[in-house]
Amino acid sequence: MRHRLATFVIPALALVLAACGNSKSAMTFTPANPFANASTLLYQAPQFDKIHNEDFQPAIEEGMRVQIAEVSKIAADAAAPTFDNTIIALEKTGLLLTRANNVFQALTQANTNDTIQKIQTDLAPKLAAHSDAIHLNAALFSRIKALYDSRATLGLDSTQFFLLMRYYKDFVRAGALLSAADQTKLRALNEEESKLSTDFQNKLLAGTKAGGLVISDKAELAGMGDAEIAAAADAAKARKLDGKWVLPLQNTTQQPYQPSLSNRATREKLFRASTTRTEHGDSNDTRALILRLAQLRADRAKLLGFLNIAAYVTDDQMAKTPDRAIKLLTDMVPAITNKVKGEAAAMQDLADKQKAGFKLEAWDWQFYAEQVRKAQYAFDESQLKPYFEMDHVLHDGVFYAAHELYGLTFKERKDLPVYHPDVRVFEVFGADGSSMALWYCDYWKRDNKIGGAWENSFVDGTGLLKTKPVIYNVGNFTKPGAGQPALLTFDDVNTMFHEFGHALHAMLTNVEYPRLTGTNTPTDFVEFPSQFNEHWALEPRVLANYAKHHETGKPMPEELLAKLKKARTFNQGYAMGELVQAMLLDMAWHTLPPGEKQADADAFETAALKKFNIEIALIPPRYRSTYFAHIWSGGYNANYYAYMWSEVLDDDAYAWFTEHGGMTRANGQRFREMILSRGGTDDVAVLYRKFRGRDPEVGPLLVNRGLK
Repeated sequence: MRHRLATFVIPALALVLAACGNSKSAMTFTPANPFANASTLLYQAPQFDKIHNEDFQPAIEEGMRVQIAEVSKIAADAAAPTFDNTIIALEKTGLLLTRANNVFQALTQANTNDTIQKIQTDLAPKLAAHSDAIHLNAALFSRIKALYDSRATLGLDSTQFFLLMRYYKDFVRAGALLSAADQTKLRALNEEESKLSTDFQNKLLAGTKAGGLVISDKAELAGMGDAEIAAAADAAKARKLDGKWVLPLQNTTQQPYQPSLSNRATREKLFRASTTRTEHGDSNDTRALILRLAQLRADRAKLLGFLNIAAYVTDDQMAKTPDRAIKLLTDMVPAITNKVKGEAAAMQDLADKQKAGFKLEAWDWQFYAEQVRKAQYAFDESQLKPYFEMDHVLHDGVFYAAHELYGLTFKERKDLPVYHPDVRVFEVFGADGSSMALWYCDYWKRDNKIGGAWENSFVDGTGLLKTKPVIYNVGNFTKPGAGQPALLTFDDVNTMFHEFGHALHAMLTNVEYPRLTGTNTPTDFVEFPSQFNEHWALEPRVLANYAKHHETGKPMPEELLAKLKKARTFNQGYAMGELVQAMLLDMAWHTLPPGEKQADADAFETAALKKFNIEIALIPPRYRSTYFAHIWSGGYNANYYAYMWSEVLDDDAYAWFTEHGGMTRANGQRFREMILSRGGTDDVAVLYRKFRGRDPEVGPLLVNRGLK
């Protein structure tokens, strides 16, 4: 996932320890603030050893003040607008704000605490108002519009032309053409939405922590391995629950312990803890909040001239309309439901043969699916983990693939400060040996980290600002117990390759202008490079290089590898079912018309799934509405379909590689030059068409998913 920041500022449009360092009392901005100037560390990497919680608010507020002054000067310029004195000038504003906010947003998601959450709650509406103050500046927009209207005569190159078009569209979409009265209404909606999105994130974080299943009797953990039980004991100790075990919740509905838990009562308790984590009528309940968020977004869409917020969002995406996104998804429903029937029948048959004496429920699926996999493929997921030790996966898998495709090499830097001891830093070098970027990784789950996995930047790489990329990946893998090896599931491995695909998109950028650099592309395109990078996790040469037993160093046996590949399309009815349900649920919330209030979030969810003919009792959505962080606080509202849209692109692009010799430096260089390095410098449909030689086709996805 590419995380979109809670606000966006020009030029960086986008989208623990109890604190970083020791506490300070000063809350005013001074030259001693660590954000006052660009960091002196390599590539302006954050000075985490000098940053304190109390530095953020004064730096961000001063950054907003300075940027408004910079923007006002541009707007008041007596000289006629030119590309340089307006667009380029805007690209150079907001450096202090960007510096401080990039780090702050990272910690609110990956290493938060009570102080940071309070600052976040206070700043969210201020940042929204700041964005409005820029985009609704009439004098500034007048200059941009004058350039836009005379664009054909300005002599701009193709990238400059696209940047001008992008700026004009950004301002129009932000309400620049509205009347003064409507702009006032829009500001109020934006401010309230920013506050509620922040509230949702904090409620979900607290609800997820509180929802972790506490076990008092070890017998209830029957079926779990020793390493898993040790990790559960460590999780309990971290919460001062000595003598107990805790199964922490991850962001998705199903939990990683479900396949191994043989105690059915524990499976049900874990499932219910997950699906109701923010529905207990307490301070962490999100139901009323999301109803209001959906209404706010519909009202904002109406002000901006759209039928609903999904129409507004997709207008700026590859999909262009909600109907096209919905059609992609609903066209798959018959194949999904048909495959689900076969999968469910096989599991029920196995349960009956075992004289289980019950009809399968949603909390049984993962457990019996794993047993069916063992029976049909003689394949047990746990057999893989000894071959997926995290350091081997990282160095000999993720990094190796990047080297073979793009010539990159990596060196760990232990001299650069980090925001938590779990975080590691690597310097990235090009094929010629030149240093080109920094990459941070933070993989282990913590209670003060939001769920899921994502990529973002501390510093964007741009030619104009002469900055190099400083990028980070965050995950939520289960941390091994004390003294245990760091063994991953194949899903974790896939996630590492996925998020590193985002990182490559950001690190290999070769773009002049901040607004267009790196991953600043439509959401239904931004997931394309990340999902494309997943393919290399199973590429034979890459897999052979990293899939080695953590104790013996022996490669994964050919027999086990063959089983892994053969089982790839196993349970895809379930996988596609939970995913497409969530995607359509997102669309249902965001195609609500203005003024149509909903009384009950759960009832709406049920009705929406029935409407799309994809309500499957055994398969709940990957995210139920009340903990769907992507769409309520992650910037993916009306955009969660992007994963499937991008999957069409990534499977189709991988098919091009297989047609042209597979994993070669020449093919990697072509992909780098035509996709990864280009950022958002052109219409992404055009970028893809130039790479592939035609528009994308859905066939490779259906084959890869085992639906065709």
